[in-house]
Amino acid sequence: MTSLKTRAIRGAIWTTAGFGGKYILRFGNNLVLTRLLQPEFFGLMALVTTFRMGLILFSDIGISQNIVNSKRGDDPVFLNTAWTLQAIRGVIIWIACIAFITFPASYFYNDKRLLVLIPISVLFSVFEGFSSTSIHTLQRRMELRKLSMYELALQASFIATLIVLVYFYPTIWSLAIGTAIGGIYKLVSSFWLIPGYTNKFAWEKEAVKEILSFGKWMFAASGLMFAAEQADRLVLAKLLSFKLLGVYTVAYTLASIPKEVIRQLSNKVIFPTISKQRDLPRSILRAKILKQRQLILLGCAIGLAALVTVGDLVISLLYDQRYIDATWMMPILCCGMWFSLLFYTISPALLAIGKPLYSAQSNFARFIIIILAVPIAHQSFGVIGAISVIAFSDLPLYIVNLYGLWQEKLFCLTQDLQATAFFVGILTLFIFLRYSLGFGLHIEQLF
Repeated sequence: MTSLKTRAIRGAIWTTAGFGGKYILRFGNNLVLTRLLQPEFFGLMALVTTFRMGLILFSDIGISQNIVNSKRGDDPVFLNTAWTLQAIRGVIIWIACIAFITFPASYFYNDKRLLVLIPISVLFSVFEGFSSTSIHTLQRRMELRKLSMYELALQASFIATLIVLVYFYPTIWSLAIGTAIGGIYKLVSSFWLIPGYTNKFAWEKEAVKEILSFGKWMFAASGLMFAAEQADRLVLAKLLSFKLLGVYTVAYTLASIPKEVIRQLSNKVIFPTISKQRDLPRSILRAKILKQRQLILLGCAIGLAALVTVGDLVISLLYDQRYIDATWMMPILCCGMWFSLLFYTISPALLAIGKPLYSAQSNFARFIIIILAVPIAHQSFGVIGAISVIAFSDLPLYIVNLYGLWQEKLFCLTQDLQATAFFVGILTLFIFLRYSLGFGLHIEQLF
């Protein structure tokens, strides 16, 4: 257990550092591209990316989670069978894109550019499907230093290529082609990660049965995750202009920094760590989870409160007047991220004990709120209403997940209430300091 704890701590440090490095690169890339391209292009690509992620998540059979969680996760036959399924899935995603997404999307959003943009961008999934399972093996072994360095180098290569493309050809097509090239980089580089590690086509019935048995619930959970997390862009793309959608994308990208950090920790550290302890008595497992989670939540509360306090100032400083609306969007979006942090710091526990159904139910709850409430809020209160509903749409996600934790004797409501009180207190203090220093209040941005 001491060794596991040490690996978990080291993994958390490297995951956070790696994500920080990747985010600095992404943020720098965003600043460069916003000066080279029109805001409309970011809105259009946000929609294209949403369709791509939708196809990926709606076809997810939990290959990564299977390799991390299965007792056969180091068996070459199992790994090669998983790789074969992964490759087949990547090709099917692209074919499904052509057959079912491209033409309806172009018609619904009244933009013929989608007829070409979507197929080009979704080529990423084909290349990713043939990538080595060594990435998942590193995650299983919790060799997160190597994995983080690899992902950082991959991100740097992709961003450098994208900037060069956009600099010489400042069009929407450069963004789509750059995405496809990113898939090629991942395909080639993944086979260099572990010396002597190879993948080849294989088909063992027992391995397929195990993967698909676990994957049927991952399929539901991931499909509904897409519906929950990407529905905002699908709805806003219809309600708003692509230009305003691009501005929203900038605001949301910055506001979701804490959420993305915790999501990385959730997938790469929390889930593997709990998976290795899932056979412990439930009371002991719960105590171990809550003890470590408390420290994470306190750090999250301080970081998120700081981002809410100064986020609009950062946008005003770094972006031009075309993105001014992002200054009022960001604080609202940031506040709602608190429920995401509560969710992602505990939801891996349900997945680790083999209960992915609760994640599916949680995501379905968020999806319903966005689909029904966002259009109504937009009609009644305009863009502010729509953004506010999106910001707090993670609340039902959290509540449903809390029910699952109660059912599985991993309840954490008391800890969540204490952490929320701490977050509100820190946020109040930070806003008071901001006002005292003469920077005004966030609400002034609305007027």
